[in-house]
Amino acid sequence: MLKKLCAALLAVSALSAAPAAAPSGPSRTFEARDLFSLEAASDAQISPDGTRIAYVRRSGDIMTDRMRPTIWLVDTRTGQQAPLVAGTGSHMQPRWSPDGRRLAYISTGEGGGAQLFVRWMETGQSVRITGLPTSPEDIAWSPDGRQIAYVMHVPGEPLRLGSLPDRPEGAQWAPPLEVHNAVTYRTDEEGYLKPGFSHIFLVSADGGAPRQLSYGSVNDNGPLSWTPDGRTIVFSANRGANWERDPVNSEVYALEVGTGNIAALTNRKGPDAEPAVSPDGRLIAYTGFDDRELGYQNALLYVMDRDGRNPHALTASLDRSVSSPVWASDGRSVFVDYDDRGVRKVARIGLDGSIHPVTENLTGAGIDRPYTGGGFSVAKDGSVAATVGAWNRPPDIALARAGATRVLTRLNADLLDTKALGPVRKIAVTSYDKRPVDAWLTLPPSWREGQRVPLILEIHGGPFSAYGPWFSTDDQLYAAAGYAVLSTNPRGSTSYGEEFANLIHHAYPGHDYDDLMAAVDAAIAQGYVDPNRLFVTGGSGGGVLTAWIVGKTDRFKAAAAQKPVIDWASFALTSDSPGFFSRYWFGKFPWEDPQAFWARSPLSLVGNVKTPTLVVVGSEDYRTPVSEAEQYYTALQIRGVPTALVKVPGASHGGIASRPSQAGAKAGAIIAWFRKYENGLPAAGPIADAPGGNRSQ
Repeated sequence: MLKKLCAALLAVSALSAAPAAAPSGPSRTFEARDLFSLEAASDAQISPDGTRIAYVRRSGDIMTDRMRPTIWLVDTRTGQQAPLVAGTGSHMQPRWSPDGRRLAYISTGEGGGAQLFVRWMETGQSVRITGLPTSPEDIAWSPDGRQIAYVMHVPGEPLRLGSLPDRPEGAQWAPPLEVHNAVTYRTDEEGYLKPGFSHIFLVSADGGAPRQLSYGSVNDNGPLSWTPDGRTIVFSANRGANWERDPVNSEVYALEVGTGNIAALTNRKGPDAEPAVSPDGRLIAYTGFDDRELGYQNALLYVMDRDGRNPHALTASLDRSVSSPVWASDGRSVFVDYDDRGVRKVARIGLDGSIHPVTENLTGAGIDRPYTGGGFSVAKDGSVAATVGAWNRPPDIALARAGATRVLTRLNADLLDTKALGPVRKIAVTSYDKRPVDAWLTLPPSWREGQRVPLILEIHGGPFSAYGPWFSTDDQLYAAAGYAVLSTNPRGSTSYGEEFANLIHHAYPGHDYDDLMAAVDAAIAQGYVDPNRLFVTGGSGGGVLTAWIVGKTDRFKAAAAQKPVIDWASFALTSDSPGFFSRYWFGKFPWEDPQAFWARSPLSLVGNVKTPTLVVVGSEDYRTPVSEAEQYYTALQIRGVPTALVKVPGASHGGIASRPSQAGAKAGAIIAWFRKYENGLPAAGPIADAPGGNRSQ
């Protein structure tokens, strides 16, 4: 394994045509091997008194080729930090007890599956509280600190069809048949689903036998919120009779701890989620929207009475999607986060709907591409702990207090302070219909004013998501190889309001193509880019647009379509959310309007493609399944278009860059593909006489 890993990293680093001289010292540019040295902060949990922050620190491990999570503790006054739970295994989800004297967390430290632990902060002693068959999630302390609620998968019995004779003792038979009868039988996060459902449990904070509180052939979800009297847990779930085929219709429920009775507090078409009970128990904050079956819909912050009466929205005027509601200790306002023009922010929302900014520049631990992300928590005094970053830094821990934000950690200073990173500049873009489009250009570290360099247009997925000016390992690897990297938020991107996102409603791909071309034209016009050396790539929704682009234009020297959708009809019936995509992105199912699905499928344009196109996919991608990438690769091969298929072994859709060696190797393969065709196709290329299609100009 180590031999193969080292070979892969050497291949990624040795990308220049001429042999490199022996290094005289540490490299000043960002390299694939640096992926193993990066660290990222996540899940910042501030203590009730605001003096300490427990957080998950994800660190690269070259021996296991993974980012290993440990739990660290930061003093909010001095900024000093120390490991709290950092032994063998993975350690996650730190949650303070109401009095701040104990910390619950999930750990695999004793081998086997993940279990619930509690640490007494004064003594430093930790005790395993559970011995569970499956992993607990969404842990929540009771108000008196005596119990901990959590969500856990309860195994069920699979559908059995037929029977076999008894197997002779010692016989080696094939594995039994797998029989699936659920609408969604696999997910990108979990693979093929095991029979059973997720339910709510309760266990003593001192240990003991857990008690199951909720039942049924439905999934009950966190986060969990207790009423102050400790008698009720509020949660969200889709418990309707048609929940498998109606995925966007969850409600807020109240679960009586003593009796197990469950009552719905909301009742509308649309999702109601993330309930949080106010400190005095009178109100419940939650997020959701009235479902109009649009491609994108803002999640609003609502407040209702404890019994579900008088629901009303507080953020209707914000025109941004909010999440993660947390009550202020006085019960007069609710903290939320939201994305605004590529920047995640935290604000305090008054019960009158007033909006008070708290902090911004939150970033998440997924750092391969510059997506918005990050999270926060709130102390009793209103201090906020958050994960924040910048173009040249993955997320660190920050404290927002009294109107000022202070970064407490510098997790990557030893590595990145020694590196010449590619600087990020925002550039002005105006699309064909005079709409402004946000775009950022990551320049090569060696770039000088007036120099024109090759460009990689790198397109975000979603399509309902957003990039921002944040640290990205992919972008920095591309920049270190001499490319400028263009990140844009074309129409359909979030954080610009519901109307902007829904410009692609039932019209994707569409004029987002024009926004992307306008951004490329702007980068050229502003003097950064060589117009004769253009390349394009993107993942998921960005892979869709990459394949769409090369079917519409020949201006790019080469392309790399990562985890794309190629045929919307096949995708709609093989993805891990079959009840959602057809209904919300097309309004009909493939058999009801096959032409609508085909007209928006990149496969419909493959007859036009002449651009050498690499196709990349994780071998266990269940979001945009492997068959999508394989279809496109095969079609390109049949047409004689230069192509290759790159599979990332064991990788899911969301985890295609989760292992450092694979993240570096994938970026290296794309760079090598672009360099292979940086001078274009040979004069008598393999598709010179291939039949074309109806190219849109």
